[in-house]
Amino acid sequence: MTKIQQIWQRWIPGLLEKAVKRGETVESGAEVTKAALEFAIALGVLASVPSAPVVAAGLSFVSIGRKGLELLHEKTSQEFNVEEWVAIAFPLAYIQSFDTLVLRNDWLQEKIGAGISGQGVRQQFEQLGELQLNESLADEVLKDFPGSTLGQALNNQLSNYLQKAGIEHHIASIITGWVAWSTFQDVESLLLYEPESVRQALSFKISAAREIRLNEKYTSIEFYLKEQISPNPSNSLLLERWKVIDEEFTFPHIYVPLEAHLLDSNGKFQEKVDLVNLENWAKEHLTSLDKNNQVMFIQAGPGRGKSVFCRMFANWVREHLHPIWTPILIRLRDIDTFEANIENTLRAAVRQNFTSSDHWLGDRNIRYFFILDGFDELRFEGRTSKGIESFLKQIGSYQVGCKHRFLITGRESALQGIEHFVPTNLERIEIALMSDQLQEQWLSNWGKLVGQDKAEEFRKFLGAKTCPKRVQELAREPLLLYLLAAMHRDNNLNISMFKDSSGAQAKILIYQTTLDWVLTKQRPKDLNTTITKFDTEDLRLILREAGLCITQSGREWTSIETIESRLKGDKAIEKMLSEAQQRLGENPLRNALAAFYLRPAKASEKAEGAVEFIHKSFGEFLCAQRFIQSFNKWTRIDPDSRREDFWITDKQLSEEIYDLFSYGGLTTEIVDYLIALIDDAKEKFQLQSLFKRLEEFYLDWIQGKFINESSKNLPLAQMQKLQKQGLSIGLREVDIFTGLNIMILLLELHRYAQTQDELKDNIVFYPCGKKDSDNFDEQRLLRIISYSNSVSLSTFSLTIGYFLSRANLDGANLDGANLSRANLSRANLSRANLSIANLSIANLSRANLDGANLDGANLECANLSIANLSRANLSRANLDDAYLDDANLDGANLDGANLDGANLDGVNLDGANLDGANLLGANLSRANLDGANLSRANLDGANLDGANLVNIIWDEHTNWDNVKRLNTARNVPESLLSKLNPTAHPSSPQDTPPSA
Repeated sequence: MTKIQQIWQRWIPGLLEKAVKRGETVESGAEVTKAALEFAIALGVLASVPSAPVVAAGLSFVSIGRKGLELLHEKTSQEFNVEEWVAIAFPLAYIQSFDTLVLRNDWLQEKIGAGISGQGVRQQFEQLGELQLNESLADEVLKDFPGSTLGQALNNQLSNYLQKAGIEHHIASIITGWVAWSTFQDVESLLLYEPESVRQALSFKISAAREIRLNEKYTSIEFYLKEQISPNPSNSLLLERWKVIDEEFTFPHIYVPLEAHLLDSNGKFQEKVDLVNLENWAKEHLTSLDKNNQVMFIQAGPGRGKSVFCRMFANWVREHLHPIWTPILIRLRDIDTFEANIENTLRAAVRQNFTSSDHWLGDRNIRYFFILDGFDELRFEGRTSKGIESFLKQIGSYQVGCKHRFLITGRESALQGIEHFVPTNLERIEIALMSDQLQEQWLSNWGKLVGQDKAEEFRKFLGAKTCPKRVQELAREPLLLYLLAAMHRDNNLNISMFKDSSGAQAKILIYQTTLDWVLTKQRPKDLNTTITKFDTEDLRLILREAGLCITQSGREWTSIETIESRLKGDKAIEKMLSEAQQRLGENPLRNALAAFYLRPAKASEKAEGAVEFIHKSFGEFLCAQRFIQSFNKWTRIDPDSRREDFWITDKQLSEEIYDLFSYGGLTTEIVDYLIALIDDAKEKFQLQSLFKRLEEFYLDWIQGKFINESSKNLPLAQMQKLQKQGLSIGLREVDIFTGLNIMILLLELHRYAQTQDELKDNIVFYPCGKKDSDNFDEQRLLRIISYSNSVSLSTFSLTIGYFLSRANLDGANLDGANLSRANLSRANLSRANLSIANLSIANLSRANLDGANLDGANLECANLSIANLSRANLSRANLDDAYLDDANLDGANLDGANLDGANLDGVNLDGANLDGANLLGANLSRANLDGANLSRANLDGANLDGANLVNIIWDEHTNWDNVKRLNTARNVPESLLSKLNPTAHPSSPQDTPPSA
């Protein structure tokens, strides 16, 4: 046996001295990191030669190894010695592997950049030099270096070195595992320079090592990172995901860093906090130890750059933090099922060899960073399996005490209605619109791709005084900025197009122009000749149906077979497809769909495959157009009817409503498109007829007419149809979501009509019927809420809550209803019974709550600014941290109410009963408390700056401790002032004290 130290002392000094005499430098010009050099010296590899650090700093360790092996062959005439070869090659390759890792890992460079000193470290490592090698141990190294005695000894020494540098043991373990695994690659580099005789002598053992390495988890992970995370995969289909729509360039060419708003636990912008760089925020959270238990949640509307950020940041982690963090990017829409065990759910989503182990997340040598993109895509699954709520809870619970980290993205509405399931360790941030600086940076990148002249022309287009403000605002969203720039480049955009367009209309116009642009300009030449018999309008119809299918699927893709099945009812389209198929001899629909921005999607079992829109917004826009197509048909009068009957009968209408709207809740984006499309063509629309027909369906639906039908049960037929398309949905869900979607349409038509003088008296929707009319049913909405929440406790709030603004709910009985986070701004809730209702974080700004019963209601963090709460019963209500700025509480009953921390700035509490109310720390500045009853009220720490305290009533049980700014309050009773602060002088005290 030979000690490793003896081999090093025999050969390494000679090769280094020889390098000094020759003045050799590394061929690549790269510098060895200080950490790797220090580690090599500490090991004793370079310790015995004074000039070693200087020489090594200019040579890679593989170069040193190669020169050492050359010297070994020059100086000895003996038969090849495997022990000496291993003793030189593997430690130097190991150090080179460590050096490579440090060079690419920003976190590691920062951690050990200052280095650690000297002798104490070296003494720790002297034992390695005492390690003895014989032929058997050398064979072990060659076949399985990480598991060999030498490999484990080097790992131990490197782990000790890293821990001396302040790196935690579990992270040191991750580093040593990857260094040992990648050492083999550097050993193979050394073999390339060896004579044939040496390669043959080692070939069998090296081949065995190569086979082991191919089956290693590390190899599987590196393959995943190259193909799924890197922007340069070998698979051309995977490369498509990096392309910007149909361009030749990819996202890294055009991408600019984003900025974001920090949010509080309620999803509100943090006050007086500047925007943050999104990438820097994510980097800081990922690498900060005190953030380990936090789940990052990035929210933003469509087209704001969430998915592109996920791709870019995942690749940045791959390039700069791996293997300290190994990025895993999952599109949540690709998750088929949600398991009770989150490990199984993630395994099914990743589908890679390294996840095959039962405890792949428990591997101490790997730490994953999961980027879960598209949380709002889970809404569909959440209908039946409660996936949206349980999955979020799983992540929140799993993150606590877990070494892995999670980042989730979703639309801002993704968390609405499920606040009880939101983990307390969710840290939220919202992507902001692009600033002038970021937009200019983007335009600079654009100029590099299309030419600076083109970019300058587009810059002038956006900056022109005649360019509508709304278009300028839309140009601050990454997706729309690109679409505008691309169409402008191709001369398909001009300012006159947007004259008098609203925000949503401008966005629709951009998408519509994009569609025209694609159908007429962007089709490949060979495709034009192939589908010449497809009329452009036919293609539009096909695309609308595709948009509907994708929206109904709850994902961003659908099978061509599903689209075909929907088109079978259109005889003109069927004839066109049949003729095209005879002419082409292949599936014509696939060719037709190829005319738009469609990409290969998730593998389909059907030969026809599947299609996917480049961005979800396109599908939603086309789906909205498809709905408008049906709306027009539903209001068309039958020309052959003497009584001017509708062309579509009531029975046919009901069937088509279930066909279109049974899939799940309408998104705010689709509804915005619908209203903008209606407004754009309001002269052609029979809105009153549409409203009336939808309202009749709504009333029949709530009575159970359709689900109770015995002959032709529409919900049952629709459920079966959707299940054939592979959508997992039950009978109850089909019926509930159909009714809720019609309710959304009625609410939105009502809201739109109130802005139109000719419609506001003819289109008025009362969910419970009009108070004091024969149609009034105070419990109608409460029954709808109960029915909806039989799916999950948040179904109604999640689906309808956002659309309740301006709703007419006068006199409605909503006792105990869950309306958390609902948007009830400007809603009419006068005389409504909201006792024990959950209105936490609800938006009730400007709502009319005159005479409403809010006894025991939960109004925690609710927005009640400028709301009318006169004569409302708020006894025992929880108004903790509620916002009541300028609300009217004239005559309100607040007996026993909890107003802890509530903002009552400017509130009118004239004559309010605050007997026993908890006003701990409440902001009562400028509040009018004229005649208010404050008996037993707790005003500990309340701010009374400028408040009017004339005629107030209090008793010995009223708690005035620590009240603030009493000296600036108005009309403070003299007796109260004397009681609290005898030296204070109010601005205009009352002469007559109130009765106690």
